[in-house]
Amino acid sequence: MNAVSTTSSGAPESAKATLRRYLQQAREAMLWKLDGVTEYDARRPLTPTGTNLLGLVKHVAGVEFGYLSEVFGYGEGAPGWLDGSDPDPQVDMWARPDETREDVVALYRTAWANTDAAIAELTLDTVGRVPHWPDARNPVTFQQILVHLVAETHRHAGHADILREGIDGAAGYTPSATNLPQWDDNDGGWPAYVAKLEQVAARFRD
Repeated sequence: MNAVSTTSSGAPESAKATLRRYLQQAREAMLWKLDGVTEYDARRPLTPTGTNLLGLVKHVAGVEFGYLSEVFGYGEGAPGWLDGSDPDPQVDMWARPDETREDVVALYRTAWANTDAAIAELTLDTVGRVPHWPDARNPVTFQQILVHLVAETHRHAGHADILREGIDGAAGYTPSATNLPQWDDNDGGWPAYVAKLEQVAARFRD
């Protein structure tokens, strides 16, 4: 199996292109988790710490804007709450009543465009400084920040995946490539699989 991604011309994909591709995959996964859910389900807290689908999308939008504006000066379209002046410490983790789902999604897409402009214009070895990171982790390169964005976005896409499954059972990477097994009707599907795991786990119950 060829583990190296290639371009349409057959040349190996550049490091910059690879980082952007993985970031874009995570971005699209984040937005897919909002598709088809009610406004209530998009906003309601689904964990003891209040994690919610729309808040996760708002958060990753703020993450992209934050690192690109603070470190490299790319902040076109950044939200006002990003400057830390809002008294709510969780302002980026939920959508207020006057923030529509469309507003949050548009903000995220603006963040994409902002980051993509930086990807097009900066070299991976461009140096910057993250104000809220300790001196031991500064200075940083643009490549480090892109890796951080990829890791952060995929992490929260995983959160969104679990939340969405709990809402209506929708699960997987994308609608066209769920990355989940397709059970044969004779296998009993997910209920049989879950029952098997529960039986195994029960052996270890105190």
